[in-house]
Parts: sequence; structure tokens; C-alpha cells
Amino acid sequence: MLGEYRITGSRASTIAADIEGAVGSGALHPGAALPPLRELAAELDVNPNTVAAAYRLLRDRGVIETAGRRGSRVRSRPATAPRDEIRIDVPPGVRDLSTGNPDPALLPSLTAALAAAAHHAQVPVLYGGPPVDAELLRLARAGLDADGVPDGPIGLTSGSLDAIERVLAAHLRPGDAVAVEDPGWSGLLDLVPAMGLRAVPVAVDDDGPLAAEVARALRAGVRALIVTDRGQNPTGAALSASRAAELRALLAAHRHVLVIDDDHVHGLVDLPLHCLSGVTDHWALVRSTAKAYGPDLRLALCTGDAVTLDRVGGRHRLGAGWVSQLLQRAVVHLWQAGAVDPAATARAYGERREALLRALGDRGVLARGRSGMNLWVPVPDETGAVAGLLQRGWAVAPGARFRVRSAPGVRITVSPLAAADIEPLADAVAAVLRLAATGRSN
Repeated sequence: MLGEYRITGSRASTIAADIEGAVGSGALHPGAALPPLRELAAELDVNPNTVAAAYRLLRDRGVIETAGRRGSRVRSRPATAPRDEIRIDVPPGVRDLSTGNPDPALLPSLTAALAAAAHHAQVPVLYGGPPVDAELLRLARAGLDADGVPDGPIGLTSGSLDAIERVLAAHLRPGDAVAVEDPGWSGLLDLVPAMGLRAVPVAVDDDGPLAAEVARALRAGVRALIVTDRGQNPTGAALSASRAAELRALLAAHRHVLVIDDDHVHGLVDLPLHCLSGVTDHWALVRSTAKAYGPDLRLALCTGDAVTLDRVGGRHRLGAGWVSQLLQRAVVHLWQAGAVDPAATARAYGERREALLRALGDRGVLARGRSGMNLWVPVPDETGAVAGLLQRGWAVAPGARFRVRSAPGVRITVSPLAAADIEPLADAVAAVLRLAATGRSN
């Protein structure tokens, strides 16, 4: 069962530490079956309740998973970030379209914003003050109201993934199932198992998660559903009004399910927001400043029902305390100064995305990219496609970073592209796929 490895320990904490150390060192591999409780208790000469407590500690930490009579196993994805490691080394001279980053030329300068924040901070911020700047709160609420987001308290976190983690932790326990988009955001696909939760993949088309897939996940007993409203990473999907109506009707019969809307590309898309917030008892909508104003701002706002935001805010106060008021005032300045023109930014990304989609289509290559800064190109063999494009001077992200069960593909970030790049890139993609279709090497 464990090969040559022998578990040691006499207390729940030492047994758990031994197993977790073995997983971290590679002595116990993902998927390895652990001994039944009584068998290990007899081998270690301890009470079975001690082993049960050790296994419970490991499950809560996301190290192992239990499946009733099938026993306990080391998680297939331990509590790390394995998908982030599925990346390629970009040789000198190769154009890097794999990062998912925004175009630096479309990000505003932070000089004036930080100077304004520093001027506002001449009176130091001390412990015990309000966690959200009053003007930021007013502007954020006005933006949410304009997009039809239900009324609710507002909190701040250090980015979208931080908010999603805190919202999940506010309601779910290890072992609970979470419906996630497939293909979907690699960070989220790492986060869910790292929290000891179980990902249930839901297929996505250009209009968002398929209603039949969400219905299947709800019947399977998922406790939460996470949906990207616009600019879905990696496919560019955007939740349409009709798809949102279908999903809201489904969720109305499952009011216990936690719903999280991820609006991470707010400020750089021109499609209207169609969110799912408010249809269930517990919900949250997360809106980040990273894509439109700069990833280093590390500020996302989160609204939701009162219970969820109270739990998230209370736990945040015990840890980070609050998001820096300097960052908050910098964002206020950027918003008040109109430092980003969302329509112009959306147009800039849209022109690159649509031009590449047209060029690929002219060459018989199917691709997806309704909104945001990424395109998803289905391929028969990700390794061959990535290697072939590298040989032709283009680096793209392997789809394995973003998939659970969905078919292979590659993600192309359009942010670094100029008009002159579109035709050569489309030629390279088409050539690689033609070679793959004939079974020849690149």
C-alpha cells in the first residue's frame, strides 16, 4: 500500500506530521492509499481514535482525501500550486504570449495616484480605524449599482483569489464540492484542492457555464458555484443575459448553494455585466483592480450578503487586518481622475483579439475569445503545439494549466501583439496544426 515507507508516531499530531512530511518529501506520492484506521492503529500500538484524529487533521489541511469505504488517499493535488508549475521557459528572441498579463502600455501611471495617497496620509492611519475608505466605498457602491449588482456590504481583499478563498472558507469545510469552470482559471483550480475542497468541473462555451452542466453539478450536491462573469480565463467567455437567466432559474431551487461571481476584468471590457448574485442565500461578487489598473495594486472589492461579508471581514481583521489605506486612496485617485477609459481599453484588446480570431478563421483554425485578453485554441496535442510554436518564435500557455476534464488546447494572450504580429502568428498556429493533423513532427 505504501511501498517501503512506514508511518511513525504515537499521537495524532505526530502521526499527521509524519505523513505530511512524507508527502512533502515525495516518499508518499499523490494517490497513495493510506492504511485503514484499525490496521495502522495496531501497527503503531495506539487507539484507533488517535489515527482517526490524525487523518482528520490531514484532511482539514488538504493533504489527504477520504472516500468512505474506499479509504483515505494522498490527494492527487496536494496543497501547493502545481498548475502554476506547468509553464515553459521562453528562449531569447521568442515572443511571450503565455503570461496572461495586461499590456503595460494600457495601464495608467501610478505616480500621481501614489503621490495623492501619500498627501492624504499626512495624518497616519492607526489601528482601529474603518477598514474601507469612505470615498472608495462610495465610488465602489455607485459602480456596483450601475451594473445592477444587489445591495450589500463591501469589503476589501488583496486580489480576487484572496477574496474567493475567504468567501469559500466562510461557508465550506474540507471535503465539500465546488463547481468550477472547465477550462478555468489555473489559480482557482489550484486553490480549491489546496483548501481540501473537491472540484466538480463544469463545461463552458462563449456564453459561460453550460446550464445542463451546472444542473448536473447541483444534483451531485455541490456546495458552491464559481462563475467568471466576463473575460473568462482562458477562453474569453462572458455570461450572456439568456445564460444568466437559465442559471438563476436553476439556482433558485438550490438556495443553500454559495454563488461567487468573479468580475476580475472590470474596467477593460465593454460587455454588460450579467451576474448571478442575490439568487441564493449566500453570495459574493468580486471585482479586482489588477487587470485595468495594475497587478501590483493588490486590491479587490467584494460585496455579498451580510452574513458572508461579516465572516470574511471578521477573519480578515484577525489576519491581515485591512488593505492598506495608501492603496485605497491611490485607487480612489485613479477612479476620480478617470485614469482608465474602459471603452478605449476594451477597444484596444478587442481589436487585437478579433483580428487574431479572423486571421485564424481564414486559415481554418477554430478559436474562442469573446472578451478579455486571451484566446483559447483547441489542439490535438498540447506538447506538440507548444513546442512547434516555440520553434516558430511564439510562446503560448499549455492548456493543461487550465483544464480538469476538457479537451486539450493552448491559451494565447493578445496583450503583447501589434497589428503586424497577427498574420505571422496565425500562419504559425495554422502550420503547427496542419503538421499535427498529418502526424508529422514539428
